[in-house]
Amino acid sequence: MYTIAQTPLPPYFAVIFTSLRTEGDHGYSAMADEMEALAALQPGYLGFESARDGLGISISYWDSPEAIRNWKRNLDHRDAQQKGRDHWYSAYKIRVCKIERDYEFSRDA
Repeated sequence: MYTIAQTPLPPYFAVIFTSLRTEGDHGYSAMADEMEALAALQPGYLGFESARDGLGISISYWDSPEAIRNWKRNLDHRDAQQKGRDHWYSAYKIRVCKIERDYEFSRDA
């Protein structure tokens, strides 16, 4: 099921991970699920959204730059990053930004 992350009022921070995959799974799906669950346990984690149709875009939301740095340094996450470079990605780009404003619409509201 797809959901939109329920984030707090700004300001907060986002890590945008845009990627192109290599052929085959090679354990990617299991690791992606594991990293999403692990990230949710990290102090400062606010939410996650992801979509893939050739180009993959994953966005994680955090309450501070320090929380982002701590997640980047997590040993299990570092292991997944290395496997990504070795096996899963042909290219990726990471952008970190401060969310200063957001607004939303929901037909169900």
